[in-house]
Amino acid sequence: MGSMKLTNPCIKEALLYKKLDSGVRCETCERLCKIAPDKLGFCKTRKNIDGKLYTLEYGDVGSFISANPMEKKPFYHFWPGSFALTVGTWSCNFRCPWCQNYHMSTRPPDPERCNYLSPEDFIGLVKAYDCQGTSISFNEPTLLLEYSLDVFDLAKEEGFYNTYVTNGYMTPKALKLLIEHGLDAMNIDIKGDDEAVREYCGGVDVNKIWRNASQAKKQGVWVEITTLIIPGVNEDEECLRSIASRIRRELGESTPWHVTQYYPAYKAIEIGLFRGRTPVELLERAWHIGKEEGLNYVYVGNVPDHRYDNTYCPNCNEPLIERSIFDVVSYRITEDKKCPICGESIPIIGEGKERITSVF
Repeated sequence: MGSMKLTNPCIKEALLYKKLDSGVRCETCERLCKIAPDKLGFCKTRKNIDGKLYTLEYGDVGSFISANPMEKKPFYHFWPGSFALTVGTWSCNFRCPWCQNYHMSTRPPDPERCNYLSPEDFIGLVKAYDCQGTSISFNEPTLLLEYSLDVFDLAKEEGFYNTYVTNGYMTPKALKLLIEHGLDAMNIDIKGDDEAVREYCGGVDVNKIWRNASQAKKQGVWVEITTLIIPGVNEDEECLRSIASRIRRELGESTPWHVTQYYPAYKAIEIGLFRGRTPVELLERAWHIGKEEGLNYVYVGNVPDHRYDNTYCPNCNEPLIERSIFDVVSYRITEDKKCPICGESIPIIGEGKERITSVF
């Protein structure tokens, strides 16, 4: 492993760790793994090599790269109609049995088979695919912290935006670095209330996710929240109201909340979770709960052409952005970001535009 450490571009010393008498403590995510010599942390992406902590997947993104519309993330109020070059890699710091990207999130990295893409080449592809920004997504992007920072620095030099689609369980130190290096927007997955997240995600403390969401918002990062509605896990009214009310209290009434349809995947069927897609009626009930709790922008996701997938003026209910799957087919917000009918200010980051065809 020593020679590989010196020559393999996917193996790089981690930025956030502390040396202990009996190993090292990773300070990338809130699991704060204590890692003995020659051992891996919980996510299996970081290893103690000769008393130093190394990431094993720096830039190992070549297998997972695509030009995605913002609406696919989903981001509905951040550069509507634009594209972000999106990459991901291996493993995760959660253990959700319903994971939609389990083919990536459940596999540890293999440095011997590293599919390396340098930050410079990544930005070159952003230009080649005529994208407006970057997105680290697919699996948990926090595991690509060191790579993200290098990509973000280069992206900012070229005038591109930077986004994360994340479970939000990074440490405050990691979040601070991301913001300092140019993180512009985060879509954070709130998977349920405290009980559901602890039970199904591997002992996770959901309050630390809310802490990060709030801190990011205070530091000027655009934040949207997504909740995958899973019957038997987080569909009860008390749980949904707790999420919606907390969004309003801690992030503000204009923070978008995406309540999305669940598709059975991975181990969910084996352990007796719901066997079919989330009923649309249940998603609509979640939408109404969000509105009742005072949220201005609630969206039903993964249901193509649903009326609640559109953006409406919270004052006069005028349709402002109409969407079809991942396409923006109508954009009526004025240049000064107001409703054209009543003049209500609409929170939109960046320019919005119609897009009739998408790149998938």
